[in-house]
Amino acid sequence: MDFLARQKRLAVALRDARIEAMLVTHLPNIQYLCGFTGSSGTLLLQAGTRGAKLIFYTDGRYTQQAADEVKGAKVVIGGKSALAMATEGVLKAKIKVLGIEAEQMPVSLFKYLSHTLRGKTKLKPIAGLVEQLRAVKDPDEIQQIRASVLLAASLFQTALSAIRPGVSETDVAGEMEHQARKAGAEKMSFDTIVASGLRSALPHGRASAAAIPANGFIILDYGVILAGYCSDMTRTVHVGPVSSSHRRMYDSVREAQLASIEAVQPGVEVGQVDQKGRKILEKAGYGTYFTHSTGHGVGLEIHELPRLAKGQTQKLVPGMVITIEPGIYLPDKGGVRIEDMVLVTELGHEVLTPTTKDLITL
Repeated sequence: MDFLARQKRLAVALRDARIEAMLVTHLPNIQYLCGFTGSSGTLLLQAGTRGAKLIFYTDGRYTQQAADEVKGAKVVIGGKSALAMATEGVLKAKIKVLGIEAEQMPVSLFKYLSHTLRGKTKLKPIAGLVEQLRAVKDPDEIQQIRASVLLAASLFQTALSAIRPGVSETDVAGEMEHQARKAGAEKMSFDTIVASGLRSALPHGRASAAAIPANGFIILDYGVILAGYCSDMTRTVHVGPVSSSHRRMYDSVREAQLASIEAVQPGVEVGQVDQKGRKILEKAGYGTYFTHSTGHGVGLEIHELPRLAKGQTQKLVPGMVITIEPGIYLPDKGGVRIEDMVLVTELGHEVLTPTTKDLITL
C-alpha cells in the first residue's frame, strides 16, 4: 500500500482548505493513512509547505504492532490516552487551525479538545475529507478487494449445500462463517443475513432460529473481511416450486440490477445509476417495495462513499468500488435482492462478483 501517496493527497487537500493540520481519530481512516490496524490510536497530520508531517500516538499495548505496521509517521508511545498525547502535540507545535473529523468524532472528545485547546487552537470541523480519498481505490486496494470478493463468492456453494427445509437460518449462516474462517477470512463484513420464507421481506433479516420453510425465497446477504478489506454480495434462491408471482418478482429485480450495472460509467452521477433500476421496478409495479438505495462504496468499511441513491449527484470515478443491489420486499410474498460488487474503470465497469444470477431452486 502506498501510504506516503495517501498522506500527500490529504496534505494537499488540507492546504487547499487553508487548514494547518488534522487530527484523525476514526480507526479506518488511520489504517488508510498509515497502516495501523489496532483498536486505539490518534494520528496528527501537519500539512506543511515542505510536505506532510505525521505523528501517531498510542499506548504501550501496541508498541510492537505500531512499530511493525505504521508507515510514514513518527510513533509516540505513552502512558496517557492517545488523544491527550495528540493534544499536547498540537499545543507544542503551536497549531492555529486544527481540522477534526466532524462526522466521526464523539461529542465527548470534541468537548475535551475544545476545553483543552481553548484560546490557543481553532477547531475546524471537516466532513468526509479522508473518506472522499478512500472512495477511489488504488491498485493494491483493488487487488485485496478482488480476493475478498472471490472468497465470499466461494461460500455461496457452502450455503446451497446447507439449505434444506427444517434447517435453521443460523445453522446455514454458521456453516458459511465457519468455512470463511477456514479459508482465511478475518471475520464477516457484517452479521450474515439468511432470511427465508416471509422473513425474506425483511431487507436486513439477520439469520434467526427460524426453520427454512418448504417453499419460498431465501435471501443470502453476506461478505468477508480479508486483509482488512470487505466484500458484500447477495443472492436470492428458492426452496420448492416457483410460483408465477415469485418468478415475476425475481425477473424484475434481475432486470433492474442489470440495468443499473450497465449505467455504471465514469462521469455518471450516482443518482442516475439508482434511477435506471428504480424505473424498471416502478414500471413493473414494485416501485413502492424498493425501500432502500441502490448501493454504496465498499473498502476498509462495508459502507463507504459514494452512496448510490435517489438525488445523489456525486460522479463516478475510475477506481471506485460499489455495490449494485436493488430489491423488492412484499410482506405477504417475501423478498428478492441481487447484489454484485462493481469496479468503475476508465472505459466503463467490471463486475467483480462471479456468481450466477440465474434463479436457483432447491
